[in-house]
Amino acid sequence: MAVLDDLSGFEFEDLMEDVFRNLGYENVRQAERTADEGRDVLMEEVVDGIRRAVVVECKHTGTVGRPVVQKLHSAIATFDFDGPKRGMVVTTGRFTGPAEEYAERLEQNDDPYPIELIDGADLREIADEIGLDLYNGRIEILCDETLRPYDPAAAVDAPVQEAFRDIENIEAADLPAPHSQVTFRPVVAITADTNAVFETSVGVIHRINDRTQFVVHAERGHPRVADDDIATLVTENFHATVDLDADRFEDVFDEISERRFGQTQTEYKEWAVDRLRDYHTTTVTYTGDNNVTYNKTCEPNLSDISVQSIGPVYLPEVRHTTEIQEYTYPYEYYAAGPSRVTTEDGIHRCVHCETSGVDEMYTYCPNCGAIACDSHSKTERLEGEPVCTGCAVTERFALKTKYFYDEQNLEAFREEYAAMPIHEKVMENKLLAGGSVVATLLIVLGVLVIGGII
Repeated sequence: MAVLDDLSGFEFEDLMEDVFRNLGYENVRQAERTADEGRDVLMEEVVDGIRRAVVVECKHTGTVGRPVVQKLHSAIATFDFDGPKRGMVVTTGRFTGPAEEYAERLEQNDDPYPIELIDGADLREIADEIGLDLYNGRIEILCDETLRPYDPAAAVDAPVQEAFRDIENIEAADLPAPHSQVTFRPVVAITADTNAVFETSVGVIHRINDRTQFVVHAERGHPRVADDDIATLVTENFHATVDLDADRFEDVFDEISERRFGQTQTEYKEWAVDRLRDYHTTTVTYTGDNNVTYNKTCEPNLSDISVQSIGPVYLPEVRHTTEIQEYTYPYEYYAAGPSRVTTEDGIHRCVHCETSGVDEMYTYCPNCGAIACDSHSKTERLEGEPVCTGCAVTERFALKTKYFYDEQNLEAFREEYAAMPIHEKVMENKLLAGGSVVATLLIVLGVLVIGGII
């Protein structure tokens, strides 16, 4: 519930900026403070293909009379905008009869600057419709839209099965079902325009005309810009959101949780403006009329940056954990239907060293459940199957180390080795056997040379 009466004047103005932006108005921003410390909201709307300016007067008072509406009418007439204009008075209280009559007369006379009146009751209805709530004197973003946490055309653990396909010696049928959990993390997609011109006596020395789009992690704490791949995931799938239906997702995931947005939309806007000012601030070197070289720091003003849109949405962070014998393999990613950005891949990682990444070769050890890199994966001598160096039992035969699943396999091979003829025993170390043959040939050749036979 939006407890409008508990807001301060400035909080009310911040609220209205959030409200209008959620209603779909464009280029929503607060004007400079007026003498009465009011900060009108300026914005634009497109009706039948025509862009129109809207000047809003915010009044956090019990009653608004006709003079306020008349004053706004005059302000609209003098507002600099190349196109049609209209006004709006918004109050947490109510309007007097004369104020309502004045606004009605403007509409009846087809005045070029009509004025819409919105009172406290209207505001509460609007707030409920667009999902804005108030807590602790601040406006909380209430969002019920999320990117898809899984591909509806596949099983929820399909990404895990796909990851395990790269692992040697393991079949999908051997994999236990992973524990799957999803955390719906709030993000905000921001679009802002920066338009600034910097001039000196020699003319324009620097110009900025830039549209910036970025995605911000929006949980409690300081906002954090998302990495490029995550931002792309969000922006490319923003049109394909679904309702965040906890009951529905509980049937798919073993565990679900939802995080709250940490800032108001206005706070994200102010943060974005500060960030863009820093980003676009640069030092320009130019030559003056007197042929002297100057350095000038060009920093955009607040009025040079307009936030066009702030779109809240939930970004699902999915985490699967697969337990195989002695090991647990996590696989975590941000999801948007079939698209995803992997943040942790514990499957393509050797359990015995730091080797990781999908470009390496990994082999599953059925003896202990380990996934190991080539350096830590050997062939078990008795059965000829892979075994990792972490669990293997070793012993040297023909001066070469052999690997076994356990002592029982080792004992079985000892008996087999003892029954081998000498030439087979030697072949247990092919390198040694080959070296012995070469050495023997060299000795024979030497004897023949010394004997004068060759």
